Amino acid sequence: MAVERWDLPFRDGVAIVVGVTVRHRRVMQVAAGGAVTWRSDDVSTEEPLEIRIGDVSLSVTMRTPGDDFDLVAGFLITEGIVRGAGEIAAMRMCPDAAAATGELNIVEVTLSAAASSREVTPRAFYMTSSCGMCGKASIEAVRTKSAYDVAGDPLRVSPALLLGLPAIQRSAQRQFSRTGGLHAAALFDSEGGLLCLREDVGRHNAFDKVIGWAATQGRLPLRSHMILASGRASFELTQKALMAGIPLLAAVSAPSSLAVELAADSGMTLIGFLRGEQMNVYAGHERILRDE
Repeated sequence: MAVERWDLPFRDGVAIVVGVTVRHRRVMQVAAGGAVTWRSDDVSTEEPLEIRIGDVSLSVTMRTPGDDFDLVAGFLITEGIVRGAGEIAAMRMCPDAAAATGELNIVEVTLSAAASSREVTPRAFYMTSSCGMCGKASIEAVRTKSAYDVAGDPLRVSPALLLGLPAIQRSAQRQFSRTGGLHAAALFDSEGGLLCLREDVGRHNAFDKVIGWAATQGRLPLRSHMILASGRASFELTQKALMAGIPLLAAVSAPSSLAVELAADSGMTLIGFLRGEQMNVYAGHERILRDE
């Protein structure tokens, strides 16, 4: 994929800072007895990112700056706007907007001729579960969108391998250890090797960054791979994993009912409460190796 990159824009002779993931704040720490201590605290950066196709605004997402091109590529793939990184002709930051605000928060995308021939309208994709997405019809529509079938994926993994993944994920979460305010998505191969980890204030953004990275590396579909969410497993995350051809999604917290339905109907393995010495397998039980 050819990616057009602008040089950093300048304002008053100073380069505009890009990708600040942590900001410092002075906070008042109060103990139960009323004692007060003033200290410096790190907080995760949250800024809007506008995604444009040409000069048409497609979406605005609140994200942690950094890996923005991967986020955009992943978003376009998991929302079905493009079928792969090869349909993205170029991406660029908009320095004119940055010159006014001091922030690089707009990405312009140029699609290939094949992708451009499809009709794309602003917000012409499915709403997230938090916006009222529901019903069997939604599951059928998403399954139709996916270019990959995960039902026949031969991945088989042991419980011990799976239970070791959260510790690997946590050890790679550099920003979370500073702020405690970021979600993470971690991509593993079939042997439990960590391939990519991304952090973001939005769990869906972390997934898009990982999938966008895989797409631009020519790795899609991600057959016999596993993706781990640091929080709960929503319908939206299950959908994104399916769109990338990932046969196993695990989460350290609970799944939603619609996530379980989508995983079961698609032949995906869905694991929740992956923590400590046990896990719950909600769908795709056959991929988990068990003692006879």
